[in-house]
Amino acid sequence: MDIETFEKEIAICKELSKKNGNKCNWGECVKCGVIPLLYKLGKGEFIEANEDVEKLKLTILK
Repeated sequence: MDIETFEKEIAICKELSKKNGNKCNWGECVKCGVIPLLYKLGKGEFIEANEDVEKLKLTILK
């Protein structure tokens, strides 16, 4: 995934999270796997440990 697409998709997650109270049409942000998946596709890094996934979500959604 190119960086432009990655940033666009992350921006959608941020917008929906803020707009809908940490929820979107796919579910609740705390249970969601979209951000780690986008990170893997966009940055080439697989984040697997639960605490690392939570840190990533907090960093991206703030």
